[in-house]
Amino acid sequence: MRIPTPDGEADAFAARPDDGERHPGVLLYSDAFGLRPELERRALDLAAHGYHVLVPNLYYRTGPAPVVELPAHISAELRPAVIERLMPFLEEVLVGERILTDAEAYLAFLTGRPETRPGPVGVIGYCIGGALALRAGAAHPDTVAAVAGFHPGFLVTDEPDSPHRLVATLSAEVHLGLSGNDMTPEELATLEAALAAAGVRHTVETYPGTVHGFTMSDTDALHPAGLHLHWTRLLSLLTRTLPTA
Repeated sequence: MRIPTPDGEADAFAARPDDGERHPGVLLYSDAFGLRPELERRALDLAAHGYHVLVPNLYYRTGPAPVVELPAHISAELRPAVIERLMPFLEEVLVGERILTDAEAYLAFLTGRPETRPGPVGVIGYCIGGALALRAGAAHPDTVAAVAGFHPGFLVTDEPDSPHRLVATLSAEVHLGLSGNDMTPEELATLEAALAAAGVRHTVETYPGTVHGFTMSDTDALHPAGLHLHWTRLLSLLTRTLPTA
C-alpha cells in the first residue's frame, strides 16, 4: 500500500478484519527500527480486535522498508550499531514541518479509505513514534480521539515545538506507558504538569521492571508482562474512545 505525501509516496502496511465491514481507524507509528515484521504482527493483532490499522514507513524518503538490513533479533549488543545506521534517516523524519505534513497525509489516507468507519481515529506510537503520535493528535484535534505512546522518547525537549508544549490543543484521551528509563523524574514532572494544565484526560504510567523497547519481541528489551499490560491499557483506551460495535 502506498500513501501520497507532499514528498512522494510512503509505503505502508495495513491490516483490518476480513469481514467486509468498516472499522475504526488507527494510525500506528513504529519505533526507530521502522516498519518490519514485528510491526506487521502488531497491526494484525490490533486488527483482530476490530480496527483498521495503518503502519507507514517513516523512512519512505530514503526508500521502501526496511531502509537498512535489520537482524531477525536486535540484541542489546547489536542495538547501538543498528541505531547508528538509522540515525541519519531518523533525523530526516524529525523535522517539524515534515512531521506535520506526514501526519496530515497519513490521516487523510486512513480516514479516506472505504474500509475505515467514518468518525474519529486513534494514533499510537512506540519509541519515537510516541512523540509523533502526540504531535499528530495535537495537530488534528477534530480527527484524533485517542493517543497512546509506549516506551516513548523525545516527549519533553528544549525545542519550541516539543510535544509537551503542544498538548493544549489535544482533544484526545491519552495513555503513555513508560519504561523505567524513558524519562528523567524532571521530564516526567514537566509532562504531567503540561497535560494537567491543558485539561487533557490522560494516564501516564511506568510499567514495573521494564526498559526502553519492552513491547518489541524482536529485541532483547522485550518484557512479557509489560507487553501484556500494554495490550490491556491500549485496548481499554480504544474501547472507550473508538468502540467497534
